Amino acid sequence: MHSMPILTIQSANHLLDALEDFLEKSEASFAMVIDRGGAVLSQHGSLPSNADTATIAALAAGSFAATKELALRIGETEFSALHQQGEQSQIFMAGVDDDSIVVTVFGPQTTLGLVRFYSARTIKRIAAVLMESRANQHVVPLFSERDVRSTSTIFGR
Repeated sequence: MHSMPILTIQSANHLLDALEDFLEKSEASFAMVIDRGGAVLSQHGSLPSNADTATIAALAAGSFAATKELALRIGETEFSALHQQGEQSQIFMAGVDDDSIVVTVFGPQTTLGLVRFYSARTIKRIAAVLMESRANQHVVPLFSERDVRSTSTIFGR
């Protein structure tokens, strides 16, 4: 597993551009990039007003992980996508890399085939942005050595 990237404004905009382009071409209504823990990295489009994206992201991450584990249990080592179909909406989830997933919500205005087709190139774009972000991240310490030494005066040691 890779570390989750620290997104700059530029990389966040690249993710948003990729999702916007994906929704336009696939005619899906909503897409988001989440990490495997369920945190939202980027999102675009619209959901019903009573839908909470944080909850959807957490549930999608859990569902993806559970299905991946189920696939492993039956001997399937390659698992990269999951599709759920309801009466009004469908959800398509696809792994970007070991640490992130694209979740797409769409209705009858498009087809699973169209969503799958355009998600393949979108996943490549997102993977490139995340890889670049990981390569360029420079972690700046929150505290200097002087700050740590000064804690002894703050806490009376």
